[in-house]
Amino acid sequence: MTAFTEGQSDPTVQPVPASVVERVDAADTTLQNPRRAVISLGSNLGNRLETLQGAIDALEDTPGVRVKAVSPVYETEPWGVAPGSQPTYFNAVIVLKTTLPPSSLLERAHAVEEAFHRVRDERWGPRTIDVDIVAYADVVSDDPVLTLPHPRAHERAFVLAPWYDVEPEAQLPGRGPVAHLLADVPREGVAPRADLELQLPE
Repeated sequence: MTAFTEGQSDPTVQPVPASVVERVDAADTTLQNPRRAVISLGSNLGNRLETLQGAIDALEDTPGVRVKAVSPVYETEPWGVAPGSQPTYFNAVIVLKTTLPPSSLLERAHAVEEAFHRVRDERWGPRTIDVDIVAYADVVSDDPVLTLPHPRAHERAFVLAPWYDVEPEAQLPGRGPVAHLLADVPREGVAPRADLELQLPE
C-alpha cells in the first residue's frame, strides 16, 4: 500500500456528487441563501399554548426552514364576532429563515393547520390553529392565492405587537416600520401574557 506524504491528495478519494452536496446543504442548519419570513400564529380552541408550540416545532421540522425567533404570547379578543361568543385567542409571531419559495411555505403552513385539525367552516370562526404568512423577504404580490405581505397585517395589533417585540426595527413591505404601524392601531383586547412562554426549538 502506497504511503502518502502530507500535502498529497489520495487518488482513491472521489469528488462528492453535486446532488449529495445539495442535499447536505438543504439539511444544514445554516441553510444556503435563505430568505426571511414572518409567520403569525393564533389558536382559540383546545390547549392553545400547546398547539402554538406544536405548530412552531412542526415548522422547525420542515426541511429548508429554521425558526430564528419566537415572540411573547398575547391574549386577544376574537375579530369580527360578537363579544363573548368565542374563546379568546393566544397569538404569537415567529421569524424564520427558509429556502422554500412562498408557495411551498404556504403549503407547509396549511399542512400544519390540517395536522392540528383546523376547520374552515366559517369566516372568523374559531380554530385550533391559524398559520399565516405575514411577510416573505421584501416580496409584494397581489396573487390571490398568497397575497404578500398579508393584506390585513398592518391593521392588526395581535400581529404587529408580538412582531415588534422580536424585531423592533422590522419593516412591513410596502407599509413601513412595524413600530409606526403599531402606534396607529387600537390595542384594546390585545394583552401580553407574561406568565406564558413559547420555546425556540433546539
